Amino acid sequence: MAAVGADVVCLQEVTARTAPLWRESLHAAGWPFVETAVAALPPKPTKRRLAVLTAARTPLERLPAPPVPWGERVLCCVADGIEVVNLHSPIAPSPELAKIRTHEAVAAYLREPSARPRVLCGDLNTPRRELEDGTLLTFAHDSAGRLRPERGERWDRAERALVRDLGWTDTWRTLHGYGTRDASWTFAGDKGGWRLDHVLLDGLTPVASSYAHDWRRAGLSDHSALVVDVQPPAATTS
Repeated sequence: MAAVGADVVCLQEVTARTAPLWRESLHAAGWPFVETAVAALPPKPTKRRLAVLTAARTPLERLPAPPVPWGERVLCCVADGIEVVNLHSPIAPSPELAKIRTHEAVAAYLREPSARPRVLCGDLNTPRRELEDGTLLTFAHDSAGRLRPERGERWDRAERALVRDLGWTDTWRTLHGYGTRDASWTFAGDKGGWRLDHVLLDGLTPVASSYAHDWRRAGLSDHSALVVDVQPPAATTS
């Protein structure tokens, strides 16, 4: 990560135990400003142990987050005039439709107009498939592409909302098209899997976007990090 030289780093699956270690390591590597959502984790014992963390080289202004079911899974910060929304969506089997309610709440938050350029990034746990013609299938569909009746249209709309229906720029697809799969999470042996990890832009232009598959294959994470360069917003004069 340090070799990449990013201005902002967004991590998912940080825990109460690892957050101080990350904060110390990031500070030493040149990201002295760190915000986490660890404080929103429920008291133990619980299966909810994963939170998000955002680090930057310049000061971070923390913003109120949208009202998601699991508050530790989303973090909104401003860095250099750009709002960065760091999100880790719950998985499909999570109780009380936590995944669907999360996508609905974040989508409603992002639909509100903003004077700032914005970035949505993280593990969004969707889509299931992206076809070469651009068709997107969510996890509301089965392996044959049929809508599963036990999930239905609300589930499909919620998953589509962030990765497609907001109309934001998908940095990977914009630069690489639909001819490549590039799963960011795979089964053993690099087989199968899904492109679950995204960076989407509003008011910014992607210049480069690549998955660090080698980091995943080396065992540093079970997900491939997504490294993105963006063109900064044009300066204004008065």
